Amino acid sequence: MDVITTHTNTDFDGLAAMVAAQKLYPGADIVFPGKISRSVEEFLALHKDMLKIKPLKLVDMKKVRRLIVVDNHNPKRIGKLAKLMENPGVEVHVYDHHPATECNLYHKTFLLEPLGAATTLLVEILREKNIPLTPLEATILALGIYDDTGCLVFASTTPRDVEAVAYLLSNGANLSVVSEFLNRSLTEDQQSLLKKLLVSSQRHNFNGVKILIATADSDEFIDGLALLTHKLSEIDKVDAVFVAVKMEDRIHVVSRTSVPEVNCRNIMEHFGGGGHVAAASASIKGLNMQDFTKQLLNVLEKEVRPMKTARDIMTSPVKTVYPETKIEEANQVMLRYGHTGLPVVRGLKLVGVISRRDVEKAMHHGLGHAPVKAFMNVNVHTTTPDTPISQVQDMMIDFDIGRLPVVENDRVIGIVSRSDVLRTLHRDFKHRYYTIYNEGSSGQANYKNMMKRLLPENVMKILFMVGDLAQEMGYKVYAGGGVVRDIMLNVKNLDVDLIVEGDAITLARALGQKLGGKVRAYEKFGTAEVSLKNGSWIDLATARVEFYEYPAALPTVETSSLKHDLYRRDFTINSMAISLNPGTFGELVDYFGGREDLYAGIVRVLHNLSFVEDPTRMLRAVRFEQRYQMHMDPQTLRLLKEAVYEELITRVSDERLWYEIKIILNEPEPADVLHRLWELGLWEQIFPEITYWEVQPVLEEIPQALMVLRNWGWDEPAEKWLIYFIAMLHWNDEESATNICRRFTLGRRQTEKIIATIKHWRDALAELSSPEEQKVSQLARTLQMLPREAYPMFLAVIKEKLAVMRFRQVMEAVRSKKPTVNGKDLKSMGFKPGPFFRKALDKVWQAKLDGLVNNREEELNLAKEIMYKLEKGEEISV
Repeated sequence: MDVITTHTNTDFDGLAAMVAAQKLYPGADIVFPGKISRSVEEFLALHKDMLKIKPLKLVDMKKVRRLIVVDNHNPKRIGKLAKLMENPGVEVHVYDHHPATECNLYHKTFLLEPLGAATTLLVEILREKNIPLTPLEATILALGIYDDTGCLVFASTTPRDVEAVAYLLSNGANLSVVSEFLNRSLTEDQQSLLKKLLVSSQRHNFNGVKILIATADSDEFIDGLALLTHKLSEIDKVDAVFVAVKMEDRIHVVSRTSVPEVNCRNIMEHFGGGGHVAAASASIKGLNMQDFTKQLLNVLEKEVRPMKTARDIMTSPVKTVYPETKIEEANQVMLRYGHTGLPVVRGLKLVGVISRRDVEKAMHHGLGHAPVKAFMNVNVHTTTPDTPISQVQDMMIDFDIGRLPVVENDRVIGIVSRSDVLRTLHRDFKHRYYTIYNEGSSGQANYKNMMKRLLPENVMKILFMVGDLAQEMGYKVYAGGGVVRDIMLNVKNLDVDLIVEGDAITLARALGQKLGGKVRAYEKFGTAEVSLKNGSWIDLATARVEFYEYPAALPTVETSSLKHDLYRRDFTINSMAISLNPGTFGELVDYFGGREDLYAGIVRVLHNLSFVEDPTRMLRAVRFEQRYQMHMDPQTLRLLKEAVYEELITRVSDERLWYEIKIILNEPEPADVLHRLWELGLWEQIFPEITYWEVQPVLEEIPQALMVLRNWGWDEPAEKWLIYFIAMLHWNDEESATNICRRFTLGRRQTEKIIATIKHWRDALAELSSPEEQKVSQLARTLQMLPREAYPMFLAVIKEKLAVMRFRQVMEAVRSKKPTVNGKDLKSMGFKPGPFFRKALDKVWQAKLDGLVNNREEELNLAKEIMYKLEKGEEISV
């Protein structure tokens, strides 16, 4: 006998999950373990004949062989059925969405996922197994998901819950029925209890978090406490609500929160309860309400984390202007630093704010010469550095303002913009929940262990040392840029750049002294390089901000904060840092949602002028797309296409352009990057002399050619980029190829290899493809005209099997049939060193390739014979 059950006081999610489980376990009986909620009771009054439900008292415990528990994994909440846990002959399956606790059904099979509703988990399984649903079943399942997710608006709701509802709707779920049972009017008892809760409710503030606590007593059990808690949260605008009602012999507690600083699950666990981070409950015996309230306040004091304040998100130091500053000068400051508004000060006192919109209007009307005071807003609302973000948000909404200066002791110490608040509310909010579910309950992302796994031990020792030195100096130091991205992707990257909030040069000198390394400082840029004895080096840079005087210019650098330093980066995925100071080592700093973009596979610029300021970022965007199998977000792609339309890449110096191209050609799959450049219209702007469709087939076959050549024993050249560059240029004539090499200032050796390829590859192909009999030595001499870097291209252009076979034959012969005779042997025979030596050894090599000599003795005899003939001036034929 199979039994499906859930938790006592069964809600719609419990009922729906049982109905779904019955589809997975045909023949199993649904058994309620105890009381059911009033709303479920009303639903069953109409629908119970359609469901296979068995009363608990009719269950013969001895005959149960399998117990399926849904929307619960705590044995204490399944009543008498918990006895089945002690029976080793009962197989237990659990499907739940509540976080794991110490009450788990140990040593049993269970599936637990952090979803908004347990029903979602079962719907996914039904969908995967293609198990059909009737419209009634789909409606019941939708009812369960809507009920437990607050119609998909509770903080615990996930995209998977929404997808499950969409699937149920496609299977005929009736929203009218769902609405009818979810929006039923409160009973008289519930209305009376709600009034008591409203009267007793008290507001508290813990670390900037607004919390409402409401208590009441009831002689009888009143269902729907979760619903009443939700209504309280809608009536009173707070961050979290705790409702406690004494009913019968115990206190029932329900908690809800909309902010990550309050972990309802952790708080309820203090009272023997549990649930989700954003919604949890507890049932307490043997405690009066006064003592419970006192204990709850103590727990909240310890558990509620400090809410982010204006100080945490403000931009600082603040760029300010004076009332007499010209509008055109204020415009330059805004463009330089990407600000949308500037505080106006007289001395140190704030007297107004000027917005970009006001500046643009003034500039449009030719009033760039006018003073800022003529256009500034003097009715300035300000905030303090310790004001919680929620209050900052309220001020922006109430006064309809886009920025708030942060004032301390009558001085402007920072400014908070709409974008700062929105980034916290939306991107970081979801980001924190991801952290809670995936990296522990602390809510703080720490990558110390991943760093230890991916970075060599000696590098980690240096990073710990740098952190200690920075701490002693009162500095903050971070690893930043690409290494952070790759650590999060579990990819090795030894290129560690350090960002210093302080003096990077001073820190570098202290580090160099400690490690015995040489320090090279660049005062203009605030950077330094520490060269170590083992040949490695460490780069340190003072946190700085860059601005561009005009499009495609090199950046001008000023000292700034870490936030500004990261903001100057190309993409959000490269604008993260990891703290190296003791106490916070390994903690992630992510102002711009880089981690969320990284996990979502998105390449996103930090601001709209990114490609205008530095067009080479277009190449990097494409490179990251292809390397990490990511994609640009729509806004970034639109900005890139606009930059291509304006041909901004043509304004970049050839030197900077070649630096990026060379990196692309060293990528694992350069052909994919090059093809994407062509798709976006960048290829013809960078390589107008090269027709892409002519070289595309060869570029795409290079990876296969490389694999084949390695199997043939080919010695791969060190300069991988040259392999692909030769493939790109092989259809060009010698003159245009030479000009391209000059344009990108290639070295003479690389240029000669490219020209040699262009000059000889067609002849070599014709010779290998010739139907006439060919000596291996002759083919080898022909292939010797091509550099090794051209071999992949050459193999890629070969179409005939005969030519491929001969190419392989020559490659293997050259590798395996190397003559043993050398110049020393000729000298020992009495011959004088000279040009004849090379000719003789070359003839011996040819004879060896053609199988005319097979051992050292034959090689020596042939070499002696050839040397005699050369000295006599006789003709040589081998």
